[in-house]
Amino acid sequence: MPRFAANLTMLFTEVPGLQRPELAQQAGFDGAEILFPYDHAVSDWQKALGGLPLALINTPPGDWVAGDRGFAAVPGEERRFRDGFLRASDLATRLGAQRVHVMAGVARGPLAEQVYRENLAWACKQAPDLPLTIEPINPDDMPGYFLNDFDQAARILDDLGCPQIGLQFDVWHAARIHGNATAVWAAHRSRISHVQIAGFPGRNEPGGGGFDLPGLCTEIDATGGAVWISAEYRPTRATVHGLGWLGALKGRNRPIGG
Repeated sequence: MPRFAANLTMLFTEVPGLQRPELAQQAGFDGAEILFPYDHAVSDWQKALGGLPLALINTPPGDWVAGDRGFAAVPGEERRFRDGFLRASDLATRLGAQRVHVMAGVARGPLAEQVYRENLAWACKQAPDLPLTIEPINPDDMPGYFLNDFDQAARILDDLGCPQIGLQFDVWHAARIHGNATAVWAAHRSRISHVQIAGFPGRNEPGGGGFDLPGLCTEIDATGGAVWISAEYRPTRATVHGLGWLGALKGRNRPIGG
């Protein structure tokens, strides 16, 4: 059976961050995903997680309010990226995070791609045992973000030839970027190492948009369940009252709904 993680940055926001892992576990999630676990001490997160597996964290984004979205592809910010990556790598090791998403940042052009490739290759050498992901993000949600196309991401991954870097497949972003998330999944599933789900078109509880979530679960089953499926969406109500989709996907014998 696939393993489902709760994105604790977006779910269970009715309570403070350190209280969310317990609610996720009580709700039936198998693990957690925390986008930016940098505002609390490692010991606090260790206590809060209480053994709940941590599927993924992101590299530090910088000053989010000022528009920073990471630095891996930003010319002139190589030192800032590398310092942030080492911090993320250390935190992932101490918290047992199974993957680190390397945020590309706001940049464009051939130089940005060159810097991105060089930084990704450097990251692989610095943490050879740490699985990494890169994620295309749609330009409406994140204007100017360098990695904004799944075909672009696949080309970069293939050229790098670094097997520890996988493709992060977010159903929401795939649909927003390419119009057909199913086609994106079919084209790139061999590269995908982490999945995020949400409803379409509202990015609320998973379901809709013509994407076959039960089928995705079956395919992940066939690979041995190594790929986490993370719930990264904006709940339309208190998170615990909209989790019918989780029971439906775990059983895969009922319609998916809130």
